[in-house]
Amino acid sequence: MLLAEATNAGEPSIFTTFVLPLVLMFAVFYFLLIRPQQKKQKARNLMLGDLKKGDKVITIGGIHGTIFEITDDMVVLQINDATKMTFDRSAVNGVKTD
Repeated sequence: MLLAEATNAGEPSIFTTFVLPLVLMFAVFYFLLIRPQQKKQKARNLMLGDLKKGDKVITIGGIHGTIFEITDDMVVLQINDATKMTFDRSAVNGVKTD
């Protein structure tokens, strides 16, 4: 019994060998990948929720326009005096600030 305890005393435990590195890897992935992506998604949802008529926006495709009409899921952009285009609300990439 004492011989078995003596040989196990120098060996690292299964916790420090397997579990601790896995926990550390998960923590690194969380703080470097998952958390920033969640913050970015939250900011985008807030921006999409705050859209209103008259805002100057840029779509995902790079089209610049002014919101002419807006509903829960659609946005009508006025590109110039004669051109109006309809997009999904999620196609808006950002609001222009002048």
